[in-house]
Amino acid sequence: QVQLVESGGGLVQAGGSLRLSCTASGTIVSNNDMGWYRQAPGKQRELVASMSASGSTYYAEHLKGRFTISRDNAKNTVYLQMNSLKPEDTAVYYCNRIQWYYDWGQGTQVTVSS
Repeated sequence: QVQLVESGGGLVQAGGSLRLSCTASGTIVSNNDMGWYRQAPGKQRELVASMSASGSTYYAEHLKGRFTISRDNAKNTVYLQMNSLKPEDTAVYYCNRIQWYYDWGQGTQVTVSS
């Protein structure tokens, strides 16, 4: 059974940074096209960044330059480095494949104060 565990969220002031981690068990992240998603209260879940199995990256247009996705194959972990955070980045962040989703993890809460 595949399990995705997100961590690294927290409360940060606007302009600050956080690095989120997603550690997988039961699957190999480097064999999958993996993405980071977020869901803010009252909004739909959105894809913010992804990395293909080959290492190609995608970023939501409005987040380019602030967010960076990366992967550590040895740790079977995907990261999301978030810089220059804004209050509108406040959301629960999840990782998953970009299609044929695994069961969603619990996510990690990111709260950005103004």
